[in-house]
Amino acid sequence: MILIADSGSTKTDWCLVREDGQTTGCKTQGINPFHQSKDVICGVLANELLPCLDKGEINKICFYGSGCTKETSPIVYDAISSLFPDVNTVEVHGDLLGAARALCGNREGIACILGTGANSCLYNGMEIVKNTPPLGYILGDEGSGAVLGKHFFNKMFKGGLPSDLCKQYLDSEQMTMSDVVRRVYREPLANRFLASTSMFICKHLECRELRELVVLNFRDFFKRNIQQYGRTDLPINAVGSMAYFYKELFKEAAESEGYVVGEILRSPMAGLIQYHKD
Repeated sequence: MILIADSGSTKTDWCLVREDGQTTGCKTQGINPFHQSKDVICGVLANELLPCLDKGEINKICFYGSGCTKETSPIVYDAISSLFPDVNTVEVHGDLLGAARALCGNREGIACILGTGANSCLYNGMEIVKNTPPLGYILGDEGSGAVLGKHFFNKMFKGGLPSDLCKQYLDSEQMTMSDVVRRVYREPLANRFLASTSMFICKHLECRELRELVVLNFRDFFKRNIQQYGRTDLPINAVGSMAYFYKELFKEAAESEGYVVGEILRSPMAGLIQYHKD
């Protein structure tokens, strides 16, 4: 039996894969060792995960999560090992390797995460061999929902979007320009707030200016991140809400920059299950 986890800062998806291929899934709150101590993570596992599982069945746990670096992964490893002392093998990896395995399996490829944030890598079928640093939504994260939101508000208040569309958004969210500025500069999790605009944008893609905004965001992603790998021969594979819900515009942007799009997944879990079955 293998237990697989795909974790972000908000939620963690868990899936128990049995020997006959049957799966059982559950969710817990997010686990991120940048923000949580071993004790806090142990609490999440004990209170939210263990009640869903018969842990005596499990012989391997593979955890893929945001914030899991060489320095921080031992925090998650220690927490899992203490709650699952009888499990033979515990592995903790970053979410980017999880995306690469889900998208490419054992094949060479370029794997991307495009959601609230953005990341990418060149993957040789076993490990990540090159990574353009994403730098976060202030310095980078081109292609992400947060950066799309940043450009959306910039055009909303400085000109570039139809006035009736701007009014529709502000009325629907019951916000003013002052509210937007406050949410971005004075309240926590500004990146999530900025990315939340994607729900509105996705519903109004009949607006030429919004379509252009999405395509340009993706084109910036290719220029500033994917170009660094120098591998136009490889397909661009992506996981995450931005790639999934805007897949046609993502393909349009890729073609404009000389790339071909491969696999697109909303979530990496199905691909990770297949990877670990193989």
